[in-house]
Amino acid sequence: MSEQDDARDTSPEPRGRFQRLADSELFSPVQWRRRVLFWSGAVLVGLAAVGFAQAADYVFGLFHAVVTHSRWWAFVITPLMFALLAWLTQGALKPTRGSGIPQAIAALKVEDEGFRQSLLSLRVAIGKMSLTLAALLGGASVGREGPTVHVGAGLLYSLGRRFGFADPSAAGRFILAGSAAGLAAAFNTPLAGVVFAIEEMSGAFEHRMSGILLTAVIIAGVVSLGILGNYAYFGRMDIGLPLGKAWWAVLATGLICGLAGGLFARLILPHDRGVRGFIGRLRGHQPVIFAACCGLALVLLSQLTHTGLYGTGYAQAKAILEGHTDTTAGFGVLKFFGNIASFWAGIPGGIFSPALAVGAGLGDNISALVPGTDASAVVLLAMAAYLSGVTQAPLTATVISMELTANQQMAIPIMATCLLARAASSLLCRKPVYRALADRLIESYEHEVAQRKAQAENESEADVEAMVEDPATPIPPDTFVPPEHSL
Repeated sequence: MSEQDDARDTSPEPRGRFQRLADSELFSPVQWRRRVLFWSGAVLVGLAAVGFAQAADYVFGLFHAVVTHSRWWAFVITPLMFALLAWLTQGALKPTRGSGIPQAIAALKVEDEGFRQSLLSLRVAIGKMSLTLAALLGGASVGREGPTVHVGAGLLYSLGRRFGFADPSAAGRFILAGSAAGLAAAFNTPLAGVVFAIEEMSGAFEHRMSGILLTAVIIAGVVSLGILGNYAYFGRMDIGLPLGKAWWAVLATGLICGLAGGLFARLILPHDRGVRGFIGRLRGHQPVIFAACCGLALVLLSQLTHTGLYGTGYAQAKAILEGHTDTTAGFGVLKFFGNIASFWAGIPGGIFSPALAVGAGLGDNISALVPGTDASAVVLLAMAAYLSGVTQAPLTATVISMELTANQQMAIPIMATCLLARAASSLLCRKPVYRALADRLIESYEHEVAQRKAQAENESEADVEAMVEDPATPIPPDTFVPPEHSL
């Protein structure tokens, strides 16, 4: 055999190996383009989260300064801001209402580009941030963490779509990673971001998603750490809960805060009957006036406290957790109703931070029922339990509570409390609140699609009827079909 024949016989094998390497996930140009987009998007999410957090603190500081000077200003500012936000979110900015997490979940579930675009476009993301800042400027009892998840999902989805990853499954990965990165950067809780994506957003975990999620969360977290430094949201809490009588605190906080969280979730879910149906009809008839009344209710409730119920409640929760506070004994209950008033108004804003504040207030009350136990430990358990009761996501609540205080000593008590709270919450609210709200969005979308389909069918039938000729009208010569060719 000649050398040319040998070359001809052996050359395909190296080419086949190079082709396999090029097609592999490690060296694939498409995969590398996706990775670069994920990493770039995670940087954007991290920057957006940090900027959003600092802007939120600034605008709420302005409101706080005005109200501290004279608490009567709140009677003007808060109802007017609630009314303005209700008016602004009637049209194209309607998807900016509420927390934003249900919008991200709904977009993840429905693989329709038009539906996803309506919920996660850049216009919606910018509107979400701007209107949430306006809500905090008006003193609304809302948080920024849920909106940050919404913004993170929108940024990564828009980036992937812009650079050619419009395939439904590929776009879903961008939404999931953006949501996880948003929560991680908002709270500086990277592990909680991953757990949140698994437990709350997707309900499942694909093996191929592990690297995508981790890199997005890590990069967003690094951006946050680079700007704000290595910090714990509520500071480092060196507290513990010894075995024995102190574990009664697990039972007390799990049951009481779990039931309270389930009640809150039940009250904010739309319904056709009862009190919720009546509230829904009121809001539907006069949304702007109703929102102003909700703002007034928040102000009136705030008059019963020393520190007010405005904003995220972060300062009050941190003070209660540290054991030195001048908040009223009923702060937890009052903040509970203040959160409901803000959510019922239909304005943009999350419920994560306000939920932690409610849990801290309830924990302060429960600590009196378990003497001999570290009050700060009881407060931390109550915060985790109430958050678990509201979201019915015990793993997310556990990890967030541990990372917020940089405390690993209470991992077992917190986990037990969150599981108990989730069980108690399900007695009052069968479906997790974010998923229930997302299902409402999906039902509205499916109803709209069905209406369009029915309308299109009706129009098609009308066109066919218009084309049917009157039997008395003779057939034009050029359209006549001879009998022998009619078959």
